[in-house]
Amino acid sequence: MESQNSSSFYFLAWASFAIAGLGSLLGIYFLPVDFWIKGYIGIAYMFTLTTSFVLAKTIRDKHEATQFLNRLRSAKTEKLLTDFEKAELN
Repeated sequence: MESQNSSSFYFLAWASFAIAGLGSLLGIYFLPVDFWIKGYIGIAYMFTLTTSFVLAKTIRDKHEATQFLNRLRSAKTEKLLTDFEKAELN
């Protein structure tokens, strides 16, 4: 299967990701709190970012596996029907 997304869509996705990430890090940096609090918020932000990627990949992998299984079932059904039709003709 080929992707239906344009290069403009990919650019928009990566640009918005970069802007959001940089904005969040700058916001944490300029918070008027102690350094250890900024560190804690920064680590929590990185953990949230990492788990978001893992969740997106897990959902995509499950979707792709489901598509593959559906294509496999469809091919098996088609083969059974073809074999049945050949047997009827003989």
